[in-house]
Amino acid sequence: MVIGPFINASAVLLGGILGAVLSQRLPERIRSSMPSIFGLASLGIGILLVIKCANLPVMVLATLVGALIGEFCFLEKGINSAVGKAKNLLSRGQSKGGSHETFIQSYVAIIILFCASGTGIFGSMQEGMTGDSSILIAKSFLDFFTATIFATTLGIAVAAICVPMLVIQLALATCATLILPLTTPAMMADFTAVGGLLLLATGLRICGIKMFAVVNMLPALVIAMPLSALWTAFFA
Repeated sequence: MVIGPFINASAVLLGGILGAVLSQRLPERIRSSMPSIFGLASLGIGILLVIKCANLPVMVLATLVGALIGEFCFLEKGINSAVGKAKNLLSRGQSKGGSHETFIQSYVAIIILFCASGTGIFGSMQEGMTGDSSILIAKSFLDFFTATIFATTLGIAVAAICVPMLVIQLALATCATLILPLTTPAMMADFTAVGGLLLLATGLRICGIKMFAVVNMLPALVIAMPLSALWTAFFA
């Protein structure tokens, strides 16, 4: 039985609730400075993952093609619409110091940070195959504090992210038995590198440096391994 996804989801849920409760008590200087720190951490993790790339052309091609697929499918527009509805239902009057657009940008960024991080995806797959939940447990500590900080400005809506995150991680852990035996070290390395690029884009978005449409880049994770296999078969 997998436990990592439940621990990770619980950390986000508790962190989101705690942050909403502390929103009136946490000093403004902490609320304003910590998101940039988390963005910096995301950039650092992304760099570490990118350098594991086995085939540079695969990483570049997967990211480009994946982003094009996302743009044609209007993925980010759909997520923005859903998040707008979630804001109205879960966060009435609790979004502080910012417009609706600012809320959307921040909320979408942390959805990606929690649900589509390379660490979460790989950790879920690893536990599904080996039963080792150490990666997801370690991720839970960071996610708890991240959710707490963001919930002080975005409200209780942050806690709701635990639901899609739990579903995604459980699905990955369940499918890992079928997926991982078909992979090679090069495929895993290229997949990890593409995830690192998405984390870099997420970090830049959280820091407010460049508002990448990160959701539109998610299909890159799906096509990274097949492209890696094709590249190895025909060019390596």
